[in-house]
Amino acid sequence: MALAGIYRRVLPSPPAVEFASPQGKQLFIEAPDGGNMEGFFKLISYYQTQSEPAYCGLASLAMVLNALAIDPGRTWKGTPSSRDDSMLDCCEPLSKVKEKGIPFGKLACLAHCNGAKVDAFRTNESTIDDFRRSFVSCTASQDSHMIISYHRAKLKQTGNGHFSPFGGYHAGRDMVLILDVARFKYPPHWVPLSPLWEAMDSIDDATGHYKGFMIVSKLQKSPSILYTVSCRNENWNSIMKYLIRDVPPLLKLEDIKDIEGVLSGGISSIPSNFNEFVMWIAEVRRKEEEVSILSEEERKRLELNEAVLKQVQETHYLHMWAGGWL
Repeated sequence: MALAGIYRRVLPSPPAVEFASPQGKQLFIEAPDGGNMEGFFKLISYYQTQSEPAYCGLASLAMVLNALAIDPGRTWKGTPSSRDDSMLDCCEPLSKVKEKGIPFGKLACLAHCNGAKVDAFRTNESTIDDFRRSFVSCTASQDSHMIISYHRAKLKQTGNGHFSPFGGYHAGRDMVLILDVARFKYPPHWVPLSPLWEAMDSIDDATGHYKGFMIVSKLQKSPSILYTVSCRNENWNSIMKYLIRDVPPLLKLEDIKDIEGVLSGGISSIPSNFNEFVMWIAEVRRKEEEVSILSEEERKRLELNEAVLKQVQETHYLHMWAGGWL
């Protein structure tokens, strides 16, 4: 006897309307009249299915980053590539995401780490009207896309916490198009905004925080920026723990009364790998990771800055000073 699986489960309707159904097609025909399907075609060009059961957040973000044409700075078989969920490997180890999924806050961090601008809102910090205004504005543009975190059960679907990007909005029916990245389970579908908000307005059992929505857009970086910081460096976790766990108690000590005391106490207790972390931050961003929007003049300016910095780094005096300080 065949066991029941998750492949192509029946989409509960109501509240959802399958995208490919006659009613779903009609909604799609009507929705552009309200001007809120602008981002659909960019997103659908990079629609992907999550490669692991817990990769819904990674797959949603990969779709959005590709739709925004944010260069991943990586190659596939010697050629430039678009992102997939397995490439989003900073902020949270993939092994951990594969086992438990990724929290809302870590997904926002991951978007930042991959060169995007992110505005994240939890439902306890906003209202359904705020959500609707943000969504209407977002779907009226190709320059930003929205990812939501919600509880499937509130929409009568099987499962619990889930991430997916929005594909559009039907203003007349107040319905949103969810491009579900678990396509092996449910197809893309329309849902009324109000029950969707209720599905979002729930607490993540793993973190104790509310779910929410995030607006992701392309970060317009200044060409004068020389350095980049991400969470990929192996020393990041220990430094982060030091800053969060160890520094606050130091600042509460009674004998620390001025800036000199703060610096003295902080430097005397820094982790042994802090010097490697500082050296890593000071590295110039590699050429293959440079922002693609830079003009030729701006690229030459960065190359000149890189050459000057390299000369400074090779100065014996600087190394002696840095070594003595660290």
